[in-house]
Amino acid sequence: MKIICVGRNYVKHIKELNNERPKDPVLFMKPDSAILPDKNPLYLPPIANEFHYEVELVVKINKIGKFINKEFAHRYYDQIGLGVDITARDLQNELKEKGLPWEKAKAFHNSAVVSKHFIDKNRFEDLNNINFSLKKNGKTVQAGNSSQMLWKIDELIEYISKFFMLKKGDLIFTGTPSGVGKMEVDDEFYGYIENIEMFHFKVK
Repeated sequence: MKIICVGRNYVKHIKELNNERPKDPVLFMKPDSAILPDKNPLYLPPIANEFHYEVELVVKINKIGKFINKEFAHRYYDQIGLGVDITARDLQNELKEKGLPWEKAKAFHNSAVVSKHFIDKNRFEDLNNINFSLKKNGKTVQAGNSSQMLWKIDELIEYISKFFMLKKGDLIFTGTPSGVGKMEVDDEFYGYIENIEMFHFKVK
């Protein structure tokens, strides 16, 4: 199982980090060891000084495929979840300035929160109109809708499958909306799709 993440898929998030709007989806990966076990607190590791939360819709792949045409992409997933791509921001900025890969800032231990359950995609009237949000210490800090994605789910599957064979159980983090911010010790986070609580974790 692998985690494929999409960067710069929401215009306002691109602007808040002063990044350039890409011509194609920006991809990076996390290993399965990045997943934070359910009900475990997040311990911020001593690899950086500033860690950011980035809430994202997560697509779970249900069968093997490569070079998938967009018109057939819907056959390769049937569940939608929610996750947090945790980023060591100061380390990432340092690596970007040097033109180096981001993995150390994105793929470290427990850098991927994944919801304890997934929702059958057929429960949504429109996959391109899904609301999701993140609360930090009781206050909503991020809120997005899948309609705001530059590349929608089926387009992402088509693009990703050109480079990486997708396998059953793979997770695609589809990008984060604006509102990313710092994580501090004792912070408490809740994630929601529509009004359904998808995860809850504390920072230690």
